[in-house]
Amino acid sequence: MQTFDFTTLTAVCSDIRANWLPSRLEQVYQRDRYTISIALRTLKGRGWLEISWHPQAARLHIGDPPPRIPDTFTFSQQLIHQLNGLALVTVEAIAPWERAIDLQFARRPGENALYHLYVEIMGKYSNVILTDASNTIITPARQVNQQKSSVRPILTGQPYETPPSLTGAIPSLSESQQRWQERVSLIPGTIKRQLLKTYRGVSPALVESMLLVADIDPETTTDALKPDDWQRLFARWQEWLQALVNEKFQPAWTSFGYTVLGWDVIEPATDIQELLNRYYTDWLNEQTFSQLRHQLSQRLSNVLEKLRLKAQTFEQRLQESDRADEYRTKADLLMAHLQDWQVGMKEISLPDFETGKSVKIALEPDKNAVQNAQNLYKQHQKLKRARLAVEPLLKEVNAEIEYLEQVEAAIAQIENYQTTEDLQTLEEIREELIQQRYLEDPEYRSRNGGETSNNFYRYRTPGGFEVLIGRNNRQNDQLTFRVAGDYDLWFHAQEIPGSHVLLRLQPGAVPEEIDLQFTANLAAYYSRARQSDQVPIIYTQPKYVYKPKGAKPGIAIYKQERILWGQPQLVKGTRD
Repeated sequence: MQTFDFTTLTAVCSDIRANWLPSRLEQVYQRDRYTISIALRTLKGRGWLEISWHPQAARLHIGDPPPRIPDTFTFSQQLIHQLNGLALVTVEAIAPWERAIDLQFARRPGENALYHLYVEIMGKYSNVILTDASNTIITPARQVNQQKSSVRPILTGQPYETPPSLTGAIPSLSESQQRWQERVSLIPGTIKRQLLKTYRGVSPALVESMLLVADIDPETTTDALKPDDWQRLFARWQEWLQALVNEKFQPAWTSFGYTVLGWDVIEPATDIQELLNRYYTDWLNEQTFSQLRHQLSQRLSNVLEKLRLKAQTFEQRLQESDRADEYRTKADLLMAHLQDWQVGMKEISLPDFETGKSVKIALEPDKNAVQNAQNLYKQHQKLKRARLAVEPLLKEVNAEIEYLEQVEAAIAQIENYQTTEDLQTLEEIREELIQQRYLEDPEYRSRNGGETSNNFYRYRTPGGFEVLIGRNNRQNDQLTFRVAGDYDLWFHAQEIPGSHVLLRLQPGAVPEEIDLQFTANLAAYYSRARQSDQVPIIYTQPKYVYKPKGAKPGIAIYKQERILWGQPQLVKGTRD
């Protein structure tokens, strides 16, 4: 991931000063334990200033509105208590070439600041600290006690101290190329490493892009650079410094991330705030997506393994109970041939009532024939009772396995993060598993407040009909029992875990065979049998689809169905 460096911070603060000062603070919302959003109101409109002290993604920019769920964090409540109704009047650096800024709040522009909100973007040491006008700390996002840092503790009630100064040289436009080159090449090493070590304000992303546009390999050693190389690199160095001095930035997407200097552009960006918001939101969502998908997959795998073992045990007990009639037959034979029994017998062979074949019966030598027969009758009754007890348990376990395999199939359909809808789908699955008590996570907060999203997969058939596909069990339920209309057709893989698929039809519309086959192919593709050549697909009208009483999400039964053979390999990757 590209770090939010000094150059980016300078560009963002310049844009905020130009477009968001002065502005009135209306609300503070804490998205998670690392990020707050501050609602700012100007004469032109309203926006959300996003501030994060995330160890890998600390940043500051105008972002998206927060979700509509309760904010239960203390830090945001303290900020709104102190800053509500005040105006953001100043955004300035705490010290030159430092990634730390001071957001100053006053009653109105032109008055002295009543509060300072210091934003320190320093990797794992990042923090956001609220102080009063005398710089006494009111509340920090992260308390840092003496045990964590003896150099710079950050505690409520103590004076605010600026971060320790950096040790590198300060870049300057007035510095000559000769002096600059001497500094960088004083100790031989790779040019990338020497630039990072020598000067303040440079970052790996900045140096890499600078070397890229100067056509220099980052691993080239300083003593191997030619005069032309040094001249091209120095020109880019001064171009960077000129942008910082004049506050003229060119935000754009690059081959490795983003730039604010217009270097290595693959796609221009009109708004630096939108660029940064999209980049860091996507990066964090992708990390969360990967972690959550792994967590859910592991949990489902473990639970399913235990349930399948339990089902296997129940099936074995049922197989044993199938011998109940055998015990009764042996008891009947023994009672019918009491005269053939002799004291001390361990086994007796008697002719079967129907076939006449010899049947061997094991006996307990210390019991007589009647007592042995009674034991066999008892075994017969025991196995019959076991069947009555085990059958509903096996049915319950198999229903649970079917449900979890449906969830597992939904997760398998979302292999990689591409859009925010992908993460939202996984979060809905996680919330569903928490509600069904397969997961325990009291700290988890639903992004959408528990409401099921409508971000179904969407396709168009060759005849122009819309096809909707559920991405998880909750969406499957919503699609089948709320969205589906009287004229639609409902598709599902036959006895195979998969998504509910809806072919939307207007009154009087009749789909062609090609439309039905197209939809069947999609139902096959969004099922566990995706890798097969052909998959049996049932389809029927939504009115013939029912949810059993007490069934888990995504479970449905149907009737009046017809069968098509879906071909998942024919499904293209494009969606509507």
